[in-house]
Amino acid sequence: MKRMHLTLLLCVSLIVACATSPTGRRQLMIVSEESSISASKEAYVEMLKPYAQKGKIDNDPALKKRVYDITGRLIAQAIKMRPETKNWEWSIKIIDDPKTVNAWAMAGGKMALYTGLVIQIKPTDDELAQVLGHEIAHALAKHSAEKMSVAMASSIGVLAVGVAADSKGLALSGASLAAALAVEKPNSRAAESEADRIGIELAAKAGYDPRAAITLWQKMAKVGGKGPPQFLSTHPSPANREKKLAEYVPEMTPYYEQKGDRPVYKL
Repeated sequence: MKRMHLTLLLCVSLIVACATSPTGRRQLMIVSEESSISASKEAYVEMLKPYAQKGKIDNDPALKKRVYDITGRLIAQAIKMRPETKNWEWSIKIIDDPKTVNAWAMAGGKMALYTGLVIQIKPTDDELAQVLGHEIAHALAKHSAEKMSVAMASSIGVLAVGVAADSKGLALSGASLAAALAVEKPNSRAAESEADRIGIELAAKAGYDPRAAITLWQKMAKVGGKGPPQFLSTHPSPANREKKLAEYVPEMTPYYEQKGDRPVYKL
C-alpha cells in the first residue's frame, strides 16, 4: 500500500509539476525555483569550501576585476529580462585551478569560473562574456531546478524528499545535495540550446560581440588534446552548435551596436 501511495504521488507530481522556460519550452518542475535557490545557496558554500581553505579563491586581482566587470554587465541585462532576479544574491567566484577548463552556475545566480578556462582558452572579453552569459542563462531558465526535478523523479524514494523540498531538516539537506550534483550532471541538448540562445542575447545587450560565441566554441573544440575540457562534459556540444549560433548573430547584432551606456550590476 505504501509503495502504491508513492507511485501515485510520483504520477501526480509528474502531471502537475510543469513550468515554462523563458523560451517557451515546457519543463518538469517537481522542485520549485525557490527551493532550488535555497538548496543551491547551501551547496555553493560547501562546494567552494575546499578551495577557500587552500586559499584558491579570487587570487588574481586583475582577473577578478575583469570577470566582475563582465559579469556585472551581464547580470544587469539578466535582471532586465527577469526583473524578479534583482533580489537574487548574485555571486561569482574565481577558482584557482589552471588544469580545469570549466564554469558553472547554480539557481539564484551562484557562479564559479576556473582559471584553467582563461589560461587554456585565452578568451577575449567578448568570448568570456559568452561563457558567463551562457551560465547566467542556465540560472535564468531554471535549469538547476529542472535537473534536480529530473533526478528526483528517477527514484520514488528520492522523490519523497524532493516533494518536501520546501521544508527544513533532512529534506533541505537532500535538496542541497541534489543541487550540488546538478552542477556535475550534463545538461540536456534542449537546455544547452536554450542557454546558447539566452546567453548570446544577454552578451549582445551588454555590449559584447555576438560573433564571439562562434570563435569561443571553436577554441573549446581545440583544447584538451584527446580528452575534451571539463566544460564540455556538462555542456555537450553537438556538431551543429556553431551553425546555430551563427544563425543568431544577425538578430543579436543590433543589440550589440546600440549606442549609450550599458548598466552594470555591482557584485
